[in-house]
Amino acid sequence: MPEDKEIFIGVDIGGTKVAAGLVNHRGDILYKMRNAMDANGTSEAALAAVRQAIDTTLRENPATKISGIGLSSPGAVDPHSGTVIKATNLPCWHEFPLADEIHRAYGLPSKLHNDANAAGLAEALWGAGVGYKCVFYATVGTGIGTAIVFNRRLYLGRTGGAGEGGHMSIDYDGERCRCGKPGCIETLAAGPGIARRAQRKLATAGSRGKRLLELAGGDPLRITSETIARGWEEGDPFATEVLEETADLLAIWFGNLIDFLEPDVIVVGGGVSTLVARWFGRIRTQIVEWSVNPRCGEIPIFEARYGPDSGIVGAAALCVAGDHITI
Repeated sequence: MPEDKEIFIGVDIGGTKVAAGLVNHRGDILYKMRNAMDANGTSEAALAAVRQAIDTTLRENPATKISGIGLSSPGAVDPHSGTVIKATNLPCWHEFPLADEIHRAYGLPSKLHNDANAAGLAEALWGAGVGYKCVFYATVGTGIGTAIVFNRRLYLGRTGGAGEGGHMSIDYDGERCRCGKPGCIETLAAGPGIARRAQRKLATAGSRGKRLLELAGGDPLRITSETIARGWEEGDPFATEVLEETADLLAIWFGNLIDFLEPDVIVVGGGVSTLVARWFGRIRTQIVEWSVNPRCGEIPIFEARYGPDSGIVGAAALCVAGDHITI
């Protein structure tokens, strides 16, 4: 096995956890760990949680020479200044200079970016997007985040706000998203959105919703996307109907994105990606009904390579790309 040229620490910061790992220049994960995140306390306490993850990684790998530290965070960030501007899941930080704090503590080059952009970059460099000129990446989990990667570099737009595809509205009269817009794809097809649609359907489903309700212990508010997936795997028609609708909503969204961007590949990651991937066949069939591009069916849709480790590898990818991360 060839010797690793460079090894980076990738840090994935979320509302409840900090995951960190060692990643080499080929995108291989050499080590990983996680600890709790104090997102609702002070900015100092949250920083301490991040430093704990980095310290543990360094302590358990004393012989490893680290070339840089990458950090991925949800919400709005300024990658140029390394600042967490605002994140719903991280109320502890507002205009917080996270990259500078980490650089000051460890004396290593430190890069910060939004988690979806970081994960999308990793998939373009080493994952399911390798070999494609334009990669559209979507992470589907508790929300929907996206990234656009051209020639292995992120496209961020004039101010850094481009690529917010999860807040593309496909139903102007739909449920209002937490971003303030009605009918965003996130409100409809992210994990909680799938569950809410099932809960509303139960009100008029009668006996058809009986099995799903049983799986939720008799409480419709306990229905999750995992509950629906289990019902579908059992062959429950009601759960199947909910997931068919989810696939069709994603097809509408992808059709619009193809008409606007025409990427070379669509890569889907995130906590719900394994479930979504099982519906790629229906999504591909439906896309042709929602795109004016006569060759839309040629665009492949792949499940992401890195799955739950996308934040760690994505953060490390920021260091590998260095100053050539964006166009």
